[in-house]
Amino acid sequence: MIYKKGDCGYFSTIQGKRPKLSSDGKVEKTRFFRMKESPFFLFSGAYCKSQGNNATIVNAKRKRKTMSVKEIWRELNTDNIESADVIIMGVPFDENVSCGKGAAQAPAKMRELSAYLPPVTEDGKIIKGLTVCDFGDVEKSLHENVPEYFNRVCAKARKVFDLNKFPVFLGGDHSVSIPLRRAFARHYSDKKIGIIHFDAHADICDVYDDNKFSHANVNRRSIDDGFAPENILAFGIRSFEIQELEFYAQHPESHLITAPQLAEKSAAHAVAMICKIFDASFDAIYLSIDIDCLDPSAAPGTGTPEAGGLTSRFVLDVVKAICARLPIRALDLVEVSPPHDVNDITSWAALKIMLEAIYYVNQKKESHR
Repeated sequence: MIYKKGDCGYFSTIQGKRPKLSSDGKVEKTRFFRMKESPFFLFSGAYCKSQGNNATIVNAKRKRKTMSVKEIWRELNTDNIESADVIIMGVPFDENVSCGKGAAQAPAKMRELSAYLPPVTEDGKIIKGLTVCDFGDVEKSLHENVPEYFNRVCAKARKVFDLNKFPVFLGGDHSVSIPLRRAFARHYSDKKIGIIHFDAHADICDVYDDNKFSHANVNRRSIDDGFAPENILAFGIRSFEIQELEFYAQHPESHLITAPQLAEKSAAHAVAMICKIFDASFDAIYLSIDIDCLDPSAAPGTGTPEAGGLTSRFVLDVVKAICARLPIRALDLVEVSPPHDVNDITSWAALKIMLEAIYYVNQKKESHR
């Protein structure tokens, strides 16, 4: 049976060897790490079907020169987790959204598109001396409830933090930040820590839709997990629940910068505002980027778009500057929803932000060696 291109998808070579041709032109069986439920992946025009932990090629072309692999993360990719500078971990989960599911598909989509993303910054700087190792996904099993799943995500994230690399977490809806930040807080338990939360929404409800783990509760759960309210900044906000306004009224020490406040400000001014909050006393900052911080014109592929958002130019400039100046120790990119997208522009925006962030974080690290 031959499978059409739409059936193909999301396997990575990170946990095994690439498919190889034997001397007679046949494709050898190869072990692969499964990235999502689909048993198929695309191998340079050949259609591949998995059998357990093996992958075989269906309808492969015989000539060796036609059998190149589209490798995720391109020239940055390494299988050696010990030597890697950046660790990628996917959390394909979207059961806690209030509307507009689809974010569970984002890690696979972003990996797919990363094969076309050259290791070059928007300023034309070739990214050298930086490698990325993909840790794979932490998927929710059918028998787990959400708290059990989040405990497992937290445990996996702790392993990533213990590697002392720069972690990038790909959601998923924003609720996946709850266990990721919990792991961050535990890893840096003896340090002064903070959160910079890019979003259209404040995400500081206590309970939303009768759910304490909703994507609307992320910052409130972070407080429960050890982050001080005065060390959390919600940035780019332009939508509130009434209970969130009540929280801010009761906690004036909390930090909030709304999209209207930023409308007439330059990126440099915004960076100065952020750096005033996160001064030199901070040891580690968790950067969380909900893609709906961008205006829907720049990021239509998200479950809860809000008009009046930030431009991609503004967000890129702010992210680059804070990654160069502040002790950013982890990054998540969440709420990208490929089913709602147009020509993958939202996934591309997230990848662009990620690439610039890891470059400037690495430059900062290199300058302190």
